[in-house]
Formats: sequence, C-alpha cells, structure tokens
Amino acid sequence: MAISRLSFACRHGFHYSPSPFHCFQKVRFSSVAAIETLFDQDNVIKDKNQNLGDPKALEWKKWSSKELGISNSTISRPTKKVLDGLKKNGYEVYLVGGCVRDLILKRTPKDFDIITSAELKEVVRAFPQCLIVGKRFPICHVHIGDTIVEVSSFSTTGPKFRVDLSNGISPPIDCDEKDYVRWKNCLRRDLTINGLMFDPYKRIVYDYVGGLEDIKKAKVRTVIPASTSFQEDCARILRAVRIAARLGFRFTRETAHFIKNLSRSLLRLDNQRIMMEMNYMLAYGSAEASLRILWKFGLLELLLPFQAAYFVRDGFKRRDKRSNMLLCLFSNLDKHLAPDRPCHNSLWVGILAFHKALSDQPRDPIVVAAFCLAVHNGGDISGGVKMVKKFTKPHDASFHELSEPQNLNSEALVDEVVDFAASVKQVLYWMTDEYYVSQAMAEYPQAPCSDLVFFPLAVYLKVCRIFECSREGSEKAFMPKQGRKINYEMLALGSLQEVRHTFARVVFDTVFPLNLT
Repeated sequence: MAISRLSFACRHGFHYSPSPFHCFQKVRFSSVAAIETLFDQDNVIKDKNQNLGDPKALEWKKWSSKELGISNSTISRPTKKVLDGLKKNGYEVYLVGGCVRDLILKRTPKDFDIITSAELKEVVRAFPQCLIVGKRFPICHVHIGDTIVEVSSFSTTGPKFRVDLSNGISPPIDCDEKDYVRWKNCLRRDLTINGLMFDPYKRIVYDYVGGLEDIKKAKVRTVIPASTSFQEDCARILRAVRIAARLGFRFTRETAHFIKNLSRSLLRLDNQRIMMEMNYMLAYGSAEASLRILWKFGLLELLLPFQAAYFVRDGFKRRDKRSNMLLCLFSNLDKHLAPDRPCHNSLWVGILAFHKALSDQPRDPIVVAAFCLAVHNGGDISGGVKMVKKFTKPHDASFHELSEPQNLNSEALVDEVVDFAASVKQVLYWMTDEYYVSQAMAEYPQAPCSDLVFFPLAVYLKVCRIFECSREGSEKAFMPKQGRKINYEMLALGSLQEVRHTFARVVFDTVFPLNLT
C-alpha cells in the first residue's frame, strides 16, 4: 500500500539531547495501523487541561538546523531567490509552516511558504513580477519563472485574533521583541506541526508551540484548543485530515473529538474551498489514507455520499486485503503521485465516477479492459476490443464489481463498452446534481443528509471528455502516447492524453495486478 505511518525508534522515553532528532533517520512508513487508532469512541476528553495545544504549558525552544538534519540545499531555487532578494534589502525572512515540517521529516515539501518583516507593498517593490492576492488574508505571489512563491508579512493581521493573550496563553519566557512577533504569528497557525519557523541564514528553527515534540510523537494537534480552532475556521478540519493522511500521524484525543463533533460545520464552506481541500487530499499521493480517515470520522457521507453509500453497502474493513476496489484504485493512484508530482482533479473525479458505475452494475473484466484501452487510445472502442481479444492475463476475482467472464464476441463486447461509457457519464451527471447527491445516503437514515455539490462545471465537462468513446475510432487529431512514463507537468495541467494514460494504468493495475497468484 502506498500509505504511510511514521514511527520512531526513540518513541518511548524520549529526552532532548544535543542531537535530539537523530531518530528521524529511522523512520518507517505504513499508515493503515495508525488510521485504525485515530479515534476511539470511548476516548472522551476528561480534562480540559489535557489539551497540549495550550502553549502556556510549553517551553519554547530554538534548534540548530544542523541538529534537525535540515540542509539549505533542499530549498527550491525559486524560493532561494525570493529569500535572498528580501534579505539583501534588510528584511527578516523565514520559511514557515508545512515546508519546515517536511524538511525535518526528510520529505519533499509541496511548496515553500515565506514570511517576512517587510510590508507586502515592500515585497512588491522588491520583485517586478509580484502580485498581492486575497482580501481576508492578503499575501504576495512572487513569480519566479514558472513558479509562484507565496510570501506573507508579519504586519498582515487578517481578522481579529480571538485568543485572549492576557488570560490563558502567556508569551514565551525570556523572549525579546522578535521572539514575541514570531510567537504571536505561530499562534495563528492551524496545527503545532505547522507552527515552526526556519531562519535559513542563522540556520535556526524556532518552536513556540511544541511542534517538534508532536512530530516526534507523530501527533496532529491544533495550536489553540481544537473547539476554538475549528469553529474559527472549519477548513482546518480538512487540513488536519489531509496532513494526518499524508504523514500517517494520529490525532490527539481532543483534536479527534472535535473533528467528529464539528464535522457538519464543513457544509458552511464555499464549494471552491471544499474542492481545493479535496484535491489536496486525493491528488497528491495520499488519497487512500484520506478516504479512510474521512470515513472514520463521518466526513465521507457529507463530502462524497456516493462513496460512503458504497462503504456501507459493501462493508468497510479497516484491515482491507484488496477486497475494497475503491481503496485499491486510489492506492494504485497514490503509487504514481507525490506532493511534488500531483495529478489534475479530473483524474480522481474520473476514478470516482468509473468506480460508481462499475459498482452499480458489475461488468465482465474484459469489458473493463476494453473500455480502458479505448479511453487510453483516444476513444477508439473497436481498437480496444481487438486488443483485449488477445488478452490472457487473469483478473482479480475478489472484487464484487467484476462479474464472471462471459466470453463475449467482438460485436457484443463493443456494445458492452458503449453501454459502460454511457453509464460512467450518467454517474458524472449524478455527482453534479443536488437531488441525486442528497439521495445517495437515503437508504441509511442514521447518516446525515447532504446535498453538497462541489464539482465545478468545468471539471464535469473535462471528465466527460476523458470518457468520450466511439465505434468509429479515435477522436480527431488524437496522438497516441508512447511508453509508460508519465509526464507529471502535463498531468498536473490536465492534459487529456496524460490523464487518459494514467487512468488506464491505474485501472489495469487494480483489475489485472502484476502480483496476482
């Protein structure tokens, strides 16, 4: 499986030492077990002081980046140009957030975020290709070649900070003015493991909220109390799920409790924001783990009720042994993706529609193979049928979505592929219609009702193009892809050829696995 859990050789009896994070070199990844222990219904919060997200009880620390194994050579070139440009103008600059966490964990950051003492208008003056974006939380987008580097400013306060600094959360002891500014900014972060700041010039990592300790413990914890944090910004629930899935970390009891209890607040988010967060979960190499966590915490029936209904109907097993086809599809997708090698959202939406159509009406494995070949070859159904007639590889018979082979002749096989392509498009329509979405979980009265549709029309139309299949051959001007190598730049941009190629690979790896015995 392509999901992971971080476990540390020095997990128990840990004490800080001159080289406290040598144990990061001994990480192993395997996250299904971690997800199984994410939340226990009996683990209710018995003591409000149990919340280690309360920074008043924590001792702030600063670490040498060398101690943590961080090398400046791992910072991307465009990010270095922005850091150097601001530093030369006399401003304080830091890397902040998830990129610092990932550098400590020896992972490739999805992106690098910079925070600076410069005003945003001063950042604009420092770089010719720079634009201030956002109204609630304005930041700068600095264009370096084809890359956008995000820069925020300490002076950008955003909405009123609701934590009462005079009652409950105390500034760090023995801090100077710069420490106070850094600390106050860290308190506005969502999770402790995202509340680290790295000065690449002094080579110091600042930790004011216990982020390094939670990285060591493989824990996801909110910076301020979870009830307050998630009510201030319910999108933090989805970010917490995404990070836990990607890293294989567990939630603290308090964080898990309020993820479950405040889940319905997600319905207040606008559709564009939900689509963005879901894309971060499913397009960056941790889709299977994300689906497992969404199901575990009752979020799947709100966000993807068709898939939740499938889990209810077919039975969801935490220790799945390739019996759940939906999870297997996304596990195989994850094997091809990474934070720095994402796919376009049309690919994972297409996989959801394909699986829903197949689970509603199981098909002969050869029909599935012919359909995938047709998709791969620009919609050429006849060509796909000719190819599968020579196909002898056995299929995985454990999936309920696959019917018994029927030994169909070529004409019948073409008809079946045409019918299946139509059913996939029908499912796509249902996924973008409020009525059908609201009916998805109607058979299960205990589930919350949701009519949430967050797939934009542009994505629906793009996915429809993926599954355009014709008896007459490939679509006009179609160019077949040579070889198995994925062009990740084109895949992220949504190249039709690249999305079709990757879709076919994922489905074939699932239905006709190489290691089948």
